Amino acid sequence: MKKFVVGLTGGIGSGKSAAADEFARLGATVVDTDAIAHELTGPGGAAVPEVKRVFGDGFVDASGTMDRKRMRALVFSDPAQKRRLEALLHPLIRAESGRRIAAAVGMYVVHVVPLLVESPDLRAGVGRVLVVDCPEALQMARVRQRSALPEEEVRRIIASQIQRQTRLAAADDVIDNSSTIAALQQQVRQLHESYLARAKA
Repeated sequence: MKKFVVGLTGGIGSGKSAAADEFARLGATVVDTDAIAHELTGPGGAAVPEVKRVFGDGFVDASGTMDRKRMRALVFSDPAQKRRLEALLHPLIRAESGRRIAAAVGMYVVHVVPLLVESPDLRAGVGRVLVVDCPEALQMARVRQRSALPEEEVRRIIASQIQRQTRLAAADDVIDNSSTIAALQQQVRQLHESYLARAKA
């Protein structure tokens, strides 16, 4: 039986992880492409040899992990290098996502994909597009609080992502995360009931 898959997306700092954590707590299987990317580029990760070959030894540290800080600085200053990294990582992430979705044991799957709206093939694989949304100023504050990145760098990252209005226009469902964590969890619970009904149907 084909699994019911919800594609969860949102800009950096919007609250995707908090929403995904609540869906997982309620019994959905969460497949997170960011987590997969971290595994692939971590110590002994499948993407590390390719990163070294394409970008050079300087982009892999002594532990065999991709140097994320150095890579982030490179790809956000050079769109061509960003495309090279994506061409290397995205097929590996897609293949691993597919394996995990196929093996999922939850009633439905929440596929967390930051670039969902920009990726027609990934969008085609989900039954609903769920956007976690909040105002840009709040995104900025949350990212700076958790990552200690300079304001300019956070602005660059937000600017490199698809526009908020475009993302919202692609949504079947929206979680407004401009308030408290409790308010976010309440919205997740309501959506969970709706997704359970769809998965059973």
